[in-house]
Amino acid sequence: MSETPKFTVIDRRKIKAEEEQESQQHSGTSAEPAAAQAESSGGPRLVVNESKPETKPEAAAAPAAASGVAEELPPPPTAQESREQKMAYDASAQRLEDLVRAQNPAMGAQPPVTFENLVQQFYVSAMIQMGAGAQEGQRPRVDILGARTTIDLLGVLAEKTRGNLTTAEDNTLQTVLFEVRMAFLELTNMISLQAMQPPQPPPPGKH
Repeated sequence: MSETPKFTVIDRRKIKAEEEQESQQHSGTSAEPAAAQAESSGGPRLVVNESKPETKPEAAAAPAAASGVAEELPPPPTAQESREQKMAYDASAQRLEDLVRAQNPAMGAQPPVTFENLVQQFYVSAMIQMGAGAQEGQRPRVDILGARTTIDLLGVLAEKTRGNLTTAEDNTLQTVLFEVRMAFLELTNMISLQAMQPPQPPPPGKH
């Protein structure tokens, strides 16, 4: 099993700023501040705080992975940037849905995505990773470590949303979490029993 691949977060606002800078240069307008920023940045890059406050011993004991990811993240968008992006996303999604419905007139409007859809997505992923959904006659393909990660993500979701869910949402989440953990226990017990059994001798050859 390979290690979890690292990912890089790209601040697309920097790319947009550079595109606007190039547009201003072509139109003959002054863009010296933007040019200076582009020259110093050398293109899209991750923003890392250069000056850090002195950390306390307990803060230094925080997981290195979590602190590394926090340092690599670009600054959060402003409220205006989030609103504008959300409006552009909704408009783009609506255009896509109109195109699909034009090709399939019988298809109705797509229902909104809910919290139950998110939980169901995790459930399906975990069960497939544990071998469910294999076609008849085919050997199930099991990704037990991937299933563990998906189940742990469900646990994180339950922890972070505690007290903020409706009764129906909480019941759905707790039921799904119980089911996938139970399936994981049964599968790992089966794997452990198979590992403890001595290897079977090859069948005798025909004389």
